[in-house]
Amino acid sequence: MTVYLRVSLMRYTVRRPSLIRLAQRILMAVGEGKSELSLELIGDARIRRLNREYRKQDRITDVLAFPMREGIVPRGRCPQTSMLGDVVISLPTAIRQAQKAGRSIDVELAALLVHGVLHLCGYDHERGPGEAARMSRREQNVLYMISPVPQVVVCSHQRQRKVS
Repeated sequence: MTVYLRVSLMRYTVRRPSLIRLAQRILMAVGEGKSELSLELIGDARIRRLNREYRKQDRITDVLAFPMREGIVPRGRCPQTSMLGDVVISLPTAIRQAQKAGRSIDVELAALLVHGVLHLCGYDHERGPGEAARMSRREQNVLYMISPVPQVVVCSHQRQRKVS
């Protein structure tokens, strides 16, 4: 399983190997261990543009998922591509959400990555309350399966604190 990682931010130190291994553990946990994933960490302005362009919602969001596979693959047949899709996460939004919820950025980032991967697997909380509950249960299950979450992001203020 290959994870293609792109980080488009300079203010944060991302432990790329740790984040790639985390993404691989998530893929294994959801039964997509042979799939490929594209993951990108971006800023608020860019995710707002993507959200406006692809979802017609002119606002910042935390995570977007762009599946590469269409429909359900019949049992016994291989998918047309091993690429599951793209998950794009706004790191500044993830940091704000983590601070507001009182949890680490790493746990928040893992939760957003799980959420995005589940969207790529066909889960959609916007279909209704039943599907939202189903997706939420699956997210919690996957987060439990991948625990503990390693440190993958070091914010600039954390680096400065360690130096002083």
